[in-house]
Amino acid sequence: MEVLKVSTSSKPNLVAGALAAMVRENGIAEIQTIGAGALNQAIKAIAITRSFVAPGGIDIVCIPAFIDVEIDGEKRTAIKLIVEARK
Repeated sequence: MEVLKVSTSSKPNLVAGALAAMVRENGIAEIQTIGAGALNQAIKAIAITRSFVAPGGIDIVCIPAFIDVEIDGEKRTAIKLIVEARK
């Protein structure tokens, strides 16, 4: 599964478009964020995604979790958001 990495400077509409395409194609997508600003942009993107996929009869849910990632040799704690079509 491809992972969408969202930062503070990510545009929620663009992330939502990519997220909607992944959910339509695979039924599931993963977003990774580090920091409050990035998480804010990701949550906005998820809300926008709902409006993109709802006309097609798809409802989505978001499952958050913590993960450890390594950036430039340094361990950081990130938030992983699994977005999937509700069954």
